[in-house]
Amino acid sequence: MNKYLDGFFKYRFLLRELVKKGIKLKYRRSYLGIIWTLLEPLLTMMVLALVFSGFYGRKDRTFPVYILTGRLLYSFFSNGTKTAMKSIRAHAGMIKKVYVPKYIYPLSSVMFNFVIFLISLIVLVGVSIVLGVYPTVWTVTAVIPLCTLFLLTLGVGMILSTLSVFFRDAEYLWDVGLMLIMYTCAIFYDPSKISHAWVFKINPLYACIKTFRDAVYGSSMFSEPYWVIMPLCVSVFTVLVGFGLFKWKQDSFILHI
Repeated sequence: MNKYLDGFFKYRFLLRELVKKGIKLKYRRSYLGIIWTLLEPLLTMMVLALVFSGFYGRKDRTFPVYILTGRLLYSFFSNGTKTAMKSIRAHAGMIKKVYVPKYIYPLSSVMFNFVIFLISLIVLVGVSIVLGVYPTVWTVTAVIPLCTLFLLTLGVGMILSTLSVFFRDAEYLWDVGLMLIMYTCAIFYDPSKISHAWVFKINPLYACIKTFRDAVYGSSMFSEPYWVIMPLCVSVFTVLVGFGLFKWKQDSFILHI
């Protein structure tokens, strides 16, 4: 772990440049550029709110906030893990020419997506105020699920970035996996109406979304400690496994990229 920390501080400037590069490339050749960070979740929220409020009779005025909280967190997890998975192969040219700690690449992929995600939270703030969901003392606790989500995304991203070097089909399998995860995160439906409640109790991403929603709606996430402790433990474990697997296989990357 000390080796990773030393490398992190030694190459922090490269990490910063890779994060900036990732943000710039994401919206390259787009007329609106980074403004899409705000428009995309807003438009998605409007479509989902129209479908599930209008067609399915949801009359809750704050339902768009419910959708947006789930959609934003899931999108970060999805985008962060997918870009991290491709990061080693995407930087194959640099890896073959210059020595840089290879974990810098998936780490920067997750970090630049996290920056974009934080910017997109501006939309959530605006929509919440318009619909009457105002900040409370519990709002600051939203930092906990956000940090947990970052660790979870980083851990899964490290595992996927390693696997995808040796198994190219992992990219397609993960797309299917993300679809399954999306439908078990209660982004646009009420989980209390689902009979198989155990699905949510083993899904750390749903736990992050649930506790984040609690913070946004001004209620205490600590009334049910399980939803805070479970995803945090899973996230830390995933990070340890991800970095361990990455370290074990990283010397073989050059033979497969």
